[in-house]
Amino acid sequence: MAAALQVFAGPRARVHLRQHGLRADHVRVIPAAAGGPKGLVLNPLDRYLFGRWLPHGGRVVHLLGASIGSWRMAAACLPDADAALAQLAEDYITQAYPHEPGKMPTARVVSEIFSRKLDERLGAHAADVLGHPRWRLHVFTSRGRHLLHRPGALRTPLGYLSAFVANAASRRALGGWMERVVFSDPRDVLPIPLVDFPSHRVALTETNLARAVLASCTVPFALEAVQDPPGAPRGSYWDGGITDYHLHLDYAALRDGLVLYPHFQRAVVPGWLDKGLRHRHRPSGRLDNLVVLAPHPDWVARLPGAKLPDRSDFKRWRDDDAARMAAWRRVLAESERLAQEFADLVERGGSIEALPLEG
Repeated sequence: MAAALQVFAGPRARVHLRQHGLRADHVRVIPAAAGGPKGLVLNPLDRYLFGRWLPHGGRVVHLLGASIGSWRMAAACLPDADAALAQLAEDYITQAYPHEPGKMPTARVVSEIFSRKLDERLGAHAADVLGHPRWRLHVFTSRGRHLLHRPGALRTPLGYLSAFVANAASRRALGGWMERVVFSDPRDVLPIPLVDFPSHRVALTETNLARAVLASCTVPFALEAVQDPPGAPRGSYWDGGITDYHLHLDYAALRDGLVLYPHFQRAVVPGWLDKGLRHRHRPSGRLDNLVVLAPHPDWVARLPGAKLPDRSDFKRWRDDDAARMAAWRRVLAESERLAQEFADLVERGGSIEALPLEG
């Protein structure tokens, strides 16, 4: 049977894996990308990493999340990470929102229902999330500027059109319309510099944890912007993936240890608006010490629909939640192979030959 999991790495990480293999105490940072339903394929791998493997290390590990990635990493900080991550998958698969036949649910309905779920799963347990002895959570959000500072029937679409045009010119130009705001565990400074894009850091607290994750998951137009999260600069906050779709950060500045990235694809795309800009999908020197765990394309081709779950599935099965849920459960079951193959890789020990990120 062909492999389901592929391992890619930057130059420094490839040398490390070849010489030392991969142990839990080698890992200093774990990023978790935006991507909505695509994150479901990583759930069994997350459960193995946080429920069984990483606890054997002894170092502080920084967990960086955007959008669904922030929800995944927050769940991983709960006392029983395996159970919390299994519950996350169930919550994500079974989400359903009242709507008129043939139409998508309104942004207000989605925001209200999803917000209550996050309050139940995370807000009520914020002390546990922020009290984990070794994990340090960092939630990435995008704060609107100028037209996007406050929502409006005309302001928001015009603002995003302007952001799209600015980003096409340069990623830095997007900073005129969006600011990266990172809600960080105040116990330890994020060991990654954030000088590539206009950024602001905010202390993550029991008061703002659920709101920060909600903001990080707030897909424009699908949910309502989160207004004025406690402790943060005032304004409208949207999905962390807008500024940091796959968290293409300066990991190479971390001189000690590896960055382990469970990801649903090989490329690490900087921002959400860069999805169609293929030249921005190439790896950079900032990924020198990055290890990417990604599903093999041949394995993906055998999934329902020959693809990873994605947001188009909500439209495809607009009035048939049961069919969508059944397809996503099949994907989740198949994804156990990713976890098992990674477990086999690290539990046998020894050298690991990773594929180059740029190969």
